[in-house]
Amino acid sequence: MKFYSTKRQAPETNFKEAIFKGLPEDNGLYLPESIPVLSEDFIQNISNYTLPEIAFEVASKYVGDEIPEDKLQSLVAEVMNFEIPIVQVEPNIYSLELFHGPTLAFKDVGARFLARCLSYFVEKAGEKLTILVATSGDTGSAVANGFYGVEGIDVVLLYPSGKVSKIQEMQLTTLGKNISALEVNGTFDDCQKMVKDAFLDVELKKEKNLTSANSINIARLIPQSFYYFHAYAQLEDKSKPVVFSVPSGNYGNLSAGLLAKRMGLPIHKMVASSNINKIVPDYLKEGVFNPKASEMTISNAMDVGNPSNFARMYELYGESVDAMREDIQGYWFSDNATREIMREVYDRTNYMLDPHGAVGYLGLTSFINKKDVTGIFLETAHPAKFKDVVDDTLGESIEIPSALAECMKKEKQSTVIEPGLESLKNFLLDNK
Repeated sequence: MKFYSTKRQAPETNFKEAIFKGLPEDNGLYLPESIPVLSEDFIQNISNYTLPEIAFEVASKYVGDEIPEDKLQSLVAEVMNFEIPIVQVEPNIYSLELFHGPTLAFKDVGARFLARCLSYFVEKAGEKLTILVATSGDTGSAVANGFYGVEGIDVVLLYPSGKVSKIQEMQLTTLGKNISALEVNGTFDDCQKMVKDAFLDVELKKEKNLTSANSINIARLIPQSFYYFHAYAQLEDKSKPVVFSVPSGNYGNLSAGLLAKRMGLPIHKMVASSNINKIVPDYLKEGVFNPKASEMTISNAMDVGNPSNFARMYELYGESVDAMREDIQGYWFSDNATREIMREVYDRTNYMLDPHGAVGYLGLTSFINKKDVTGIFLETAHPAKFKDVVDDTLGESIEIPSALAECMKKEKQSTVIEPGLESLKNFLLDNK
């Protein structure tokens, strides 16, 4: 399988080179030259397959023979060693719970897959690698956990100071060893720009072997499609059209759902559910992509004003907003609406939404509006990761899972830097 840049000004490359580079030289994003379509027989009998079997079937189409079949099978089995259940919240509405991994967030799937792929290639070639990650919350902790202690790989996490939850920050900053946390006096968009600029800097490219573990890396994107297939496999009744609602910030998760749809998964509609950083819903409504400075909300992982993965969405639909509208419906919601639905759903069903899943639920119910469909919204992180917001909204103290409680006892280790490439560059070159 070859991968090309969305800007089409860089050479095509294979899977290994695409994940090592992270970004093509022209500052585009990698996409597969063609999206493989799974057999009708596999889709029709998908309920007979386990999650690791589904993951292997999908991954093998992109990885090809670059990782031997037996090694890839064991790799995805190791990645997908936790449950990703769908839970019925009310008639025809399900939550896809993506928070049963080690850091209790959906990013565990992509980060663990990328970590193991890179580890395989690094060990084989005897190379040294530095991974740069911009995070608005959960990406950083998932990547840090996935790469912690991996020989030959250093991880540098950039996060916006004061704009992630306390639990998220402690997950980012308490590991040490080969994990460094940079606390940036700015926004997530600043962090993301710093990472992108670093990949394009000639001196850094000469001195450091850099790659990214953000959703801009194709090996983060591909595995996120696994759980769309697995969610569909778990549905007992597949007779109705299936709609997925995705709480969206940088749009990697939604882009992965679009890959799944192109691969043959019968998704009727994707719902792009946003907070007030509503860049893509506005694009779908008005036909103009207008990035803006991000604004802080209680669903902080979605506080993105210039979503990188929009470039992939735009490319997949031939730069046509009309074509995109055929498959994607966009909605946005305020913090007040998010809090209200968290309370309402909890009071009515006893199901606890985190602020991001709540936005996904709102988008789903807005779209359904008496339509005879099966709806699945993505619950992307455990509510305890946003304990302050959830406690305040629901009026009760929720229990912190042991995995989160342990990191809260550790000492924070971070380096505060100013936004801009020079600050990041100085840190990287001083820490050879």
